[in-house]
Amino acid sequence: MDCVFCSIINKKGTSAQVFESDGFIAFMDKYPINTGHTLVLPKEHYKTISDMPTKDVGKLFSLSSHIAKAVIEAVNADGFTLGQNNGEAANQIVPHVHVHIVPRFNNDSEMGRWPSRKTASVEELNEIAEKIKKFIKPLKLD
Repeated sequence: MDCVFCSIINKKGTSAQVFESDGFIAFMDKYPINTGHTLVLPKEHYKTISDMPTKDVGKLFSLSSHIAKAVIEAVNADGFTLGQNNGEAANQIVPHVHVHIVPRFNNDSEMGRWPSRKTASVEELNEIAEKIKKFIKPLKLD
């Protein structure tokens, strides 16, 4: 299996990490929709959310909500969107379950449309990750 997220989890790939526990990891999206766009995922490889045990789905979304609070504070966002795609038809690009935390700003798009993705530099991602880490409060999930 050649999963980019599994390579990050196994420390063979790099990421701007914001959180890690025994069962989950969160890091910055390399192609953010907005500054602070963060991904939260289980370390165990599941292609879609329907492949995951229900108890782990609950933990994934509890953690996503928890990290979203830190993201919003760190980038001073006006709101956020949680996104979770399953399958190619739903625009799931990486076939490993992940939740997108996309900070939203009052002026980030016209008429409610999604802003365009961009490519962020490693330095920018690491800088934002460090800011987010400062706002993450302890949480026991595993």
